[in-house]
Amino acid sequence: MKLLWTEEAISNLCEIEKFIARDNSEIAIKFVEKLISLAETLVKYPKKGRIVPELSIEQIREVIYKKYRIVYLIKEESIEILTVFESHKLLREDEIIKRR
Repeated sequence: MKLLWTEEAISNLCEIEKFIARDNSEIAIKFVEKLISLAETLVKYPKKGRIVPELSIEQIREVIYKKYRIVYLIKEESIEILTVFESHKLLREDEIIKRR
């Protein structure tokens, strides 16, 4: 199984790093590395995350780290990271469909 990242997910990681780096660049790098590392565990354990409550679609799941949601899609031979964003925000189905 392969791990794939959407452009949006990569862009969001960069924005998260920039935001945290305003206070401490070392912590920013480590934080984003932790998000990436967590995403990489999904290749071995794809159902590790919960089903995204707003969508209730079996194949679209999320793992949460600190205050960030990593939303991913389970496919036959890959895991696709759809987006990474702050956990207080809601995810809308039309946003996911638009991105794919």
